[in-house]
Amino acid sequence: MPPVERADAARNRAKVLEAAEQLFATRDPSTVTMDDIAKAAGVGRGTLYRRYPDRASIARALLDAHEHGIQEELLRGEGPLGPEPATTPAERLSAFYSAMVRLLERHSHLLLGAETGPARLTTGAYGFWRAHVRMLAAAAHAPDPDVLADHLLAPLAPEVYRRHRDQGVSPERIEASLHLLAHRLLGGHSAAVAPVQDT
Repeated sequence: MPPVERADAARNRAKVLEAAEQLFATRDPSTVTMDDIAKAAGVGRGTLYRRYPDRASIARALLDAHEHGIQEELLRGEGPLGPEPATTPAERLSAFYSAMVRLLERHSHLLLGAETGPARLTTGAYGFWRAHVRMLAAAAHAPDPDVLADHLLAPLAPEVYRRHRDQGVSPERIEASLHLLAHRLLGGHSAAVAPVQDT
């Protein structure tokens, strides 16, 4: 059984996470420092570092609940995101892309704080997404699913998503492009997938 968290430790944890989320949402996440978070939370640096070794670990803690919900849907939810009822690999990848666009749109500030550059590839969540996408690629008999899985996840890098949004590209247009990618690579072009133009 995991140890019970002390009441004061739980209060400090809540203050740290609340302060960090506010800072990540209102500033460029790459400029937020651990000192900034400690000051905004009203806790000492020692208190902060005892629980979180770096900024990315704080962002990851904030993201865990959001990502866990998608993971549960992938494993046990209804199709097309989940395995039931039976859906094609292309349909499942397309649904996964839709779920990830929603996550990126709502929480890109957290993802930018936790998953930019090479660090993104070492997170537990990336490993989960990669295993899922690789399984879909293999089920579709796509060539070299080990390599293709990373290629299919590359457009979901938070810095890529943020760049598109900063250029005025709508989430709907991003999603439509990803749907086209899913159907072209894992199932052939679907008539239901059409480009979206921003107005």
